[in-house]
Amino acid sequence: MKHVIKKSVLPLLLAILLVACGGKEKKANEVVPTVLEKGKLEIEKPQLTFGFIKLTDMAPLAIAKEKGFFEEEGLFVSVEAQSNWKNVLDRVIDGQLDGSHMLAGQPIAAGAGFGRQAKLVTAFSMDLNGNGITVSNDVWSKMKPNVPMDEEGKPVHPIKADALKPVIKSYKNDNKPFKMGMVFPVSTHNYEIRYWLAAAGIHPGMYTAENVQGQIDAEVLLSVTPPPQMPATLESGTIYGYCVGEPWNQQAVFKGIGVPVVTNYDIWKNNPEKVFVMTKKFIDDNPNTTVAVTKALIRAGKWLDEPSNRAEAVKILSKPQYVGAPEEVLANSMTGTFEFEKGDKRAMPDFNVFYKYNATYPFYSDGIWFLTQMRRWGQITEAKPAAWYQETIKEIYRPDIWKKAADLLVAEGKIPKTDIPTTDGYKPITTDFIDGNKYDAKDPIGYINSFAIGNKD
Repeated sequence: MKHVIKKSVLPLLLAILLVACGGKEKKANEVVPTVLEKGKLEIEKPQLTFGFIKLTDMAPLAIAKEKGFFEEEGLFVSVEAQSNWKNVLDRVIDGQLDGSHMLAGQPIAAGAGFGRQAKLVTAFSMDLNGNGITVSNDVWSKMKPNVPMDEEGKPVHPIKADALKPVIKSYKNDNKPFKMGMVFPVSTHNYEIRYWLAAAGIHPGMYTAENVQGQIDAEVLLSVTPPPQMPATLESGTIYGYCVGEPWNQQAVFKGIGVPVVTNYDIWKNNPEKVFVMTKKFIDDNPNTTVAVTKALIRAGKWLDEPSNRAEAVKILSKPQYVGAPEEVLANSMTGTFEFEKGDKRAMPDFNVFYKYNATYPFYSDGIWFLTQMRRWGQITEAKPAAWYQETIKEIYRPDIWKKAADLLVAEGKIPKTDIPTTDGYKPITTDFIDGNKYDAKDPIGYINSFAIGNKD
């Protein structure tokens, strides 16, 4: 099926595409959407199946489907829940899924030498922030005396892992390993909980080529638990805390089994979280379809960041075919608040960001941060030159595809031109981390070497 674009925008669309093509031969790695006569955007593969894990940040997929954005692009999309992140990765690589909601680290690791290797591409960043670190009620009761309080007797946020350090020491004195969960070895959650712990001088463990458990020299033993199973695993006492996306921190509050102590907004302000991923083969074979998918997802992100739409988004996500969590649990973080200790609900308007701050743009600097953490903790086993970081990420993160999609949306009047960033793909140097450390994506070696704990190159 071919999507028809209104005649009124045809001249502008053609102008954009002529500029994009430049009258030159197609470059390597270049996606050039094809507009045929009468303004029809040729869709090579209209029937698509996309995967996701039951987390709030799959929202752009649900909204693009439910609000008709996919269909308006001539796409007929099935959106299917997957059991775990490994399954997501394998099914995309094997072609069982045309694309998927995925951990930002997954396509990067697949192209950088850790875990299953494949040529994967992301042209769309799904969200910023959205994660938290939760501890059991028992651990919180032991942490709380170490946390500064405000004049109302409430904990001062952000809570650093310094407050956890004496608790870990007491477990060690009792010959009990301190165990925490994260969702996958290359997940943002793994790097965020490691960053939080290490910023307080707590060693979260190293990976080596021979040992992929990541527990060498660890003071905290981190292990993998799928997101929906986190609360039950905490309640059973198998782990004493975890880092996960929503709604599984708020679920611990709702069930009265744990306390979120910090969000990733405070670990790294406006950090990237999930991405939408397809294989390089898919985008090479289906360039117009890729641009159309990206257009629909950008529109979904924009819709989601209209505050008046969040209540409807919560209702949609609560459906069993999507996240399937109770509306009140989803609303705790999706409607501009976040509940820490039961009853301690605080304003956090940027806990879930889907569009503003150029959230949908796949910045090279975001991807390079993941590469630095993979090297820091030993998942990348050998030192690499600075140029390797830049070259590697440019094969995986594809802002050129995003830009083609966004230009078409501007021409159609669906987003303002001011929403397209003027950028070389790198965000400015930032110190928006819980330890105030400086991150310059153009100096990855200096950044890796700036940490007290981890590999040095």
